[in-house]
Amino acid sequence: MGARERIAHLLDDGSVRELDFRVPDADPLEFVDTEPYPERLRRARARTGLDEAVVCARGRIEGHPVIVAVMDFRFFGGSLGAAVGEAITLAAETALRERTPLVMVTASGGARMQEGVISLMQMAKTSQALAQLDEAGILTVTVVTDPTFGGVAASFATLGDVIIAEPGARLGFAGPRVIEQTIREKLPEGFQTAEFLLDHGIVDAIRPRGELRTTLARLLAVATRSARAERPEAEEGPAPVGDPAELPDLDPWTAVRAARRLGRPTTLDYIGMLVHGFVELHGDRRGADCAALVGGLGYLDDIPVVAIGTQKGRTAAELAKRNFGMPTPAGYRKAARLMRLAAKLGLPVVTFIDTAGAYPGLEAERDGQAVAIAENLRLMASLPVPTVAVVTGEGGSGGALALAVANRVLMCANAVYSVISPEGCAAILWQDPQAAPRAAEALRVDARHLLELGVIDGVVPEPPGGADTDHAGAAAAMRRALTATLRELMPMDAMNLVLDRHARFRRFGSASPDTVKPVVKERKPA
Repeated sequence: MGARERIAHLLDDGSVRELDFRVPDADPLEFVDTEPYPERLRRARARTGLDEAVVCARGRIEGHPVIVAVMDFRFFGGSLGAAVGEAITLAAETALRERTPLVMVTASGGARMQEGVISLMQMAKTSQALAQLDEAGILTVTVVTDPTFGGVAASFATLGDVIIAEPGARLGFAGPRVIEQTIREKLPEGFQTAEFLLDHGIVDAIRPRGELRTTLARLLAVATRSARAERPEAEEGPAPVGDPAELPDLDPWTAVRAARRLGRPTTLDYIGMLVHGFVELHGDRRGADCAALVGGLGYLDDIPVVAIGTQKGRTAAELAKRNFGMPTPAGYRKAARLMRLAAKLGLPVVTFIDTAGAYPGLEAERDGQAVAIAENLRLMASLPVPTVAVVTGEGGSGGALALAVANRVLMCANAVYSVISPEGCAAILWQDPQAAPRAAEALRVDARHLLELGVIDGVVPEPPGGADTDHAGAAAAMRRALTATLRELMPMDAMNLVLDRHARFRRFGSASPDTVKPVVKERKPA
């Protein structure tokens, strides 16, 4: 698909305005192989009808304004030369000036050899332009088409906030032929394809061409807070409980057993019922995608949010696929990446927690599990956006806390939250795993006790018989709790959100917890 055809396919009819970013031809090396470089350019233009290997335009996608830069492989293999680098940079600078999201569609064999080291400099130049968009809080999206290699892959193509690939599209720094010649090994089937890269945490999603417009429109709606969809019709649930006296005195071990029922709503269940226009994003961009942790962007009623949570599943196959809801370091790094995106775009963060804890395996330790959790704790403490965490089932140790350093921490009525599982505590302190009920009582893992301790700020009621008996009723109560809590936090500015969060956690174990209060400043009228 050529660049102009691609633009017509993605942008709304009648909205396209091409941006004239032509720059004077340059032949810095006076390069000649079988023919002079200027002659090659002339023939490429005659053959394609393009001035260069990229076409930039202003337009709309389902009504949402956007700047697009679309590469065309037919022109010099989509190679990155000075003119292409300049056009990508000017597109980014236009997006910055107009505060409009930038969508880049890539197709390239790499840097343009005929321009030598000047083509290499375009990698730095374009990356610098995207860094400015990061600082300004402007969404960038890359659509990877086949192929995208070399200098393009190692610069602006992989710096987008969201990377979407077409099915089968190849992406990589070195091409497969170069790799095989270097390492003298046969590459695995599907190596460097979109599907391979999704499994290895490099791309966020794979979308066929027919679904690209819808996916891009959803991302643009959240990033620009311009959703067209109305709130889905749903019943209003009961208000969260903030007074321990209003909660039944539930046996902690009974709560543990209720929290572990496989029929309870999972994170994806809650997101499916509460977050409309949701786009799930994958990967830690370092080499893995942990299925035990999910997240993405969407709308909670009229509030754009980044939703993140642990995911268990119900059947034996789902539980195995999701690692029983125990995230690996890649999972926590994925969560961190999504939280940084939320901070960049100014979006509230909602986390759903149901995990026995972080995965304790050999590979997780080798990959830095402790470091990944610690970095999430530090990151969440300083996020400049409203954060709300909900323990929906099990809240197990540091693996749960890594998603719960929030301004407000809620808990479902039958959920539990503890430093260790009751069985683990019983085995260590009582030397008897059968003493788990006694350990659960001693640890005070249930919602009522944790509300009394101030560890949580409110309890989300569950339907009679538990959340597993009525998912819709559980979702209604969750909707009311989350929207009410977010609306309470959203008027606060970034500094006071951080101060509020700092004071909340500073008081635990303090000699004088009542004296630890946030320094909340009044917001000045606009």
